[in-house]
Amino acid sequence: MTAAAAALPILLVEDTPSLQFLYAAMLTGAGHAVLRAGTAAEGAAAFRAGRPRIVLLDLALPDGDGLTLMAEMLAAAPETAVIVITANGSIRNAVEAMRRGAHDFVVKPFDEARLLGAVETAAAAFPAAAALPAATAALPAPAPGGIFGSSPAMQELLARIGSVARSMATVFITGESGTGKELAAEAVHARSPRAAGPFIALNCGAIPVELLESEVFGHLRGAFTGAIADKPGAAAVADGGTLFLDEVCELDLALQTKLLRFLQTSMIQPVGATRPRKVSVRIVCATNRDPMAAVRARQFREDLYYRLHVIPLHMPPLRERGDDVVEIAAATLARYAAEEGKRFEGFAPEVLELFRRYPWPGNIRELLNVLRNVAVLSDVGRVGLASLPADLLRFAGRAAPATPAAAAAEAPAGVPAGAAGEGLGGLVGRTLAEIEQIVIEATIARCGGSVPRAARILDVAPSTLYRKREGWQRGPG
Repeated sequence: MTAAAAALPILLVEDTPSLQFLYAAMLTGAGHAVLRAGTAAEGAAAFRAGRPRIVLLDLALPDGDGLTLMAEMLAAAPETAVIVITANGSIRNAVEAMRRGAHDFVVKPFDEARLLGAVETAAAAFPAAAALPAATAALPAPAPGGIFGSSPAMQELLARIGSVARSMATVFITGESGTGKELAAEAVHARSPRAAGPFIALNCGAIPVELLESEVFGHLRGAFTGAIADKPGAAAVADGGTLFLDEVCELDLALQTKLLRFLQTSMIQPVGATRPRKVSVRIVCATNRDPMAAVRARQFREDLYYRLHVIPLHMPPLRERGDDVVEIAAATLARYAAEEGKRFEGFAPEVLELFRRYPWPGNIRELLNVLRNVAVLSDVGRVGLASLPADLLRFAGRAAPATPAAAAAEAPAGVPAGAAGEGLGGLVGRTLAEIEQIVIEATIARCGGSVPRAARILDVAPSTLYRKREGWQRGPG
């Protein structure tokens, strides 16, 4: 790679998640900082926020025409080098893009050498791209929740993912809740020879125990009450690809035995079937618990642990990732602002300093919640401390109005929110559903983002909390 092409900030606009991960991994592996977007709206917002001089642009986007987006970019910054990504059957569109000002195009599927060659050629043709201001070069942020970052911890992780992806060995990902373990699993899949196959994710803590075997291995019609049709399990659906078992330490012990047999034989037998059949599946699993502590507590089989724990990957918490928090915040705010129809002018210096100091117990998931709050409730302009939620203001030493969520979080253990004092007034007048959400989210926050731990405190199944949170995220209807 030439000096002109080194460490360029590049905007990648690609709507297929697996391809987005793959292309971004190729670029970051070559030393480039990558700002990612999955739609035309996200791409436009990211371009306005970062003004990268090189753009990799898929023409087929779910919410708009890539040619129109390219025209807008070139009108705003004619010095931009746009490299069009197109499918084999759409070369005519690529030619049209060249006529309208695109610098180059690459045709899917393409290899790493072709992609990096196109970027290097663009860097040589547009030398200004190598001399961006430091403020802009500091925006190699991933898409919201993404695993990519420029910190040493993330660069080491990405290099390890690139090394292990090519093998068939089982990968065991550990890390606190909210650090992006599923995204790491997707990155392993996207860089593997199985990238064209399915990636199937199964949250072992979100499914009732009595349904887990059917979810993993499937069932035949009539196998049990309510089995009105054949159902392929996750292992069968993932045939030829990757099966990701999240929160694997929450598996019932009886199912752990069957999973161990599956790992040893690659054979699955749906509930109600008389004969097993063979599948080809790569296993990636994850947990936010200490797996060896679960083994010592006899909650996780030791032989299954050693069968799964072949290649360990650890997702570092956000508080150990340095300025990655700033990079992620910048890209996420641009995305959320586009969704809310607003335009922010970045963050005040004191906000960025607070982001660096705050421990982020909920990791990236907590950061996304903070930025969503800012995007929804704040006016346009520069984001200052006054725009931040109460928890962060208290950490910064600023007084903040008491909120029901804060009252719930500060209530002594075992005491309902507000029952310890005046906080009850913040709940009066709210619906029971709202109060339930406040208490559940506050308990999860107190448990460092761990849903299983919160479920034990609230005396409900983890699957109950997962279903409720999914319902809140979807909203009414």
